[in-house]
Parts: sequence; structure tokens; C-alpha cells
Amino acid sequence: MLSLLLALLFFAFLDSLDVLLVGVTTAVIFDSKLGRRSPVPGGLSFLAGVFAVTTTFGICTVLGLSFLTDLVGFRVTPAIRYWGELGIGIALVVLAALPATAKGATPPWVPAIRRKPWALALAGVAIGLGQAPTAVPYLAGLAMLSAQHPIPAFWPVIVVVYCALALIPPLAVLALASRRTPGAQRFYRRVVRALARYGPVTLRILFAAIGIGLVVDAALHYRQLT
Repeated sequence: MLSLLLALLFFAFLDSLDVLLVGVTTAVIFDSKLGRRSPVPGGLSFLAGVFAVTTTFGICTVLGLSFLTDLVGFRVTPAIRYWGELGIGIALVVLAALPATAKGATPPWVPAIRRKPWALALAGVAIGLGQAPTAVPYLAGLAMLSAQHPIPAFWPVIVVVYCALALIPPLAVLALASRRTPGAQRFYRRVVRALARYGPVTLRILFAAIGIGLVVDAALHYRQLT
């Protein structure tokens, strides 16, 4: 159980490096400051939409996988484990090798809706729907959780905590921006710059390192693949 929780904690850290969420949150904060409004309602509405969708997706995924494994009597054999390692490792290496995009840039639709909390909540739902099914660390964590026999009784709490941990960077940016002290404002700008500059590079390096490690481990156990 401890190894599972540590793996999920690391996967949540990888998911937290998503600079798109930080970019949208920063845009909401900037617009709020121009309009002399608090950035908290809009920022929290957006992040609440993301959190609701990713949590619901995770719970439904674990329920579906658990139901299917119980229905067909599926068990994780060494062959399935190492084939899964190989597939996830290759996927992570491919993601690390993909050319850089403007993922961290503020989407063009943000200026039109950033003054409406309800619209920002819907935007968070839309982004969550797009990211949850394609987040490799999240999917790997859900698969690991579903493969536990028996599955922990408190697994919904694990999913909720995972999704909350993945939102720590944008929540931290929002909390720092809501403070008006000069020190907090300087620290806020440093955090935003650091996440925008080093977040994507760090994520690529981690994806490549983990992917290569999984592929090597599967190759070392090649006899189990047959």
C-alpha cells in the first residue's frame, strides 16, 4: 500500500506541472487586478470546474475497471504487468520527444469570459474533459489503483486527494496574488515565471527518465513478456 501511495503522489506531482492551468489562472488574476476586483471568485470557479471533472472521471474509471475485472475474473499476471510497463514507458518517451507547443500560453477565449465566474467554471469543466482522458500519469495511477486486490476501501478519498494535489500550483498562484504585501507580490511573479520557464522542461525530463526506466525494466524481464 505504501508503494502505491508513493507512486500516486509522484504521478500527482507530474500532473501538477501543467502550465495551462497556471496560465489561465494568471490571466484571471491579471484581469481582476485591472478591474480592481478580487481574483479569488473567478480563479476558484475555474479550478473547481477542473477538479469536479477530473475527480468524477477518476472515480468512474476506477468503478468501471473494478467492475470489469470482477466480471471476467481478471488478474494482473507478470506478463500483463510488464507489457503494461512497456506500453506506458513508450508513451512517456513519445510525450517527452514531442515538439514544444504553446500549451502554456493563455488561450484566446480567456479574455472574453474571465470576468464571469460561472463561465470560468464551465471553462474548467471543458479543460478537465480534455485533459483527464489524456493525462498519462493520471491514467497510470488509476490503473494501478484498480489493479489492487482487494481495492482499498478508501479509494475514492485517494482519487479526491490526487486531484487536489495536482491543482496545488494554480492554487498557490491564486493565494499569493490575493495577498497585497510587496513580498507576496514579488514571490507570486517569481513563481509564475518559474513555472512557465521550467515547468515544461522539467516535465519532459521526468517523462523521459521514467519512460526509459519502465522500458528498461520490462526489457530486463523479457522472459515474462511471453
